[in-house]
Amino acid sequence: MSVVANYFALTKPRLLPLVLFSGLPAMALAAGGWPPLDVVLVTLLGISLAGGAANTLNSYVERDLDARMERTRVRPLPSGQLNATHALLFGLVLGVAGTGLLWFSVGPLPALIALAAILFYVFIYTLWLKPRTPFAVVVGGVSGAIAPLIADASVDGHISLLGWLLFGIIFIWQPPHFYAIALFRRADYAEAGFPMLHDRIGEEATRRRILYWILALIPITLAPAWFSSLGGIYLGVSSALLLGFFVEAVKLYRQRDEATARRVFLVSLLFLMGTFGAMIIDLAWTSLIA
Repeated sequence: MSVVANYFALTKPRLLPLVLFSGLPAMALAAGGWPPLDVVLVTLLGISLAGGAANTLNSYVERDLDARMERTRVRPLPSGQLNATHALLFGLVLGVAGTGLLWFSVGPLPALIALAAILFYVFIYTLWLKPRTPFAVVVGGVSGAIAPLIADASVDGHISLLGWLLFGIIFIWQPPHFYAIALFRRADYAEAGFPMLHDRIGEEATRRRILYWILALIPITLAPAWFSSLGGIYLGVSSALLLGFFVEAVKLYRQRDEATARRVFLVSLLFLMGTFGAMIIDLAWTSLIA
């Protein structure tokens, strides 16, 4: 990998599409239509930079633990392709750039939310909770779900009910998503010494938790249709995705193998991207026929 590619890898770019898929509908719902293009672009860029900063700093903090895990030991820091101090400075620069861009372009509140998310992810989740408790996944979900709040606040300087609902979808989605990963990556996490839920309460109870969290997703996922202009496209697609997610989780509870856990993980990604994608399509269709 080139030096540029290594620095880019620190930001965990595979996580960044969620910014686009959750931030864009959050802004459209807050504005009651599509906000100005410059507001959209600068907000999404600011969120992406802040998210990249949080991921880079996470990579810096966990570089020694990443070296123990098969799937992460080839990352730029544990593999020695980048200097750790340079990575730390890169993360700090991204954080300043992201929060600064948000502050001066769309206002203090979005910038402060982004800064709080970075600090929460690095200090509360990565440094304090993750090495100590399997329930860090739930608490850490706050920072992972923050993009809709930043996007919502960028429109008119406050967070609306719809912003909180979109936050809630991502927040409640994260535990079943990560519990599924933990079930088929159990050996990797054991090598790193991270406490996992299945080690604390057992694999059967963990599979039940996945089902409970998906059930909790149903009302929060459908709620935006009742409080906004979202209509049949969103309701139909999100309902089908919810059903598919739940069916796969039921299979996992019954079959109890790593291949099924991996499939639940993949279906969880399809659910999240499909749900927010359906929001964008529904909003675009509504504006087209208006």
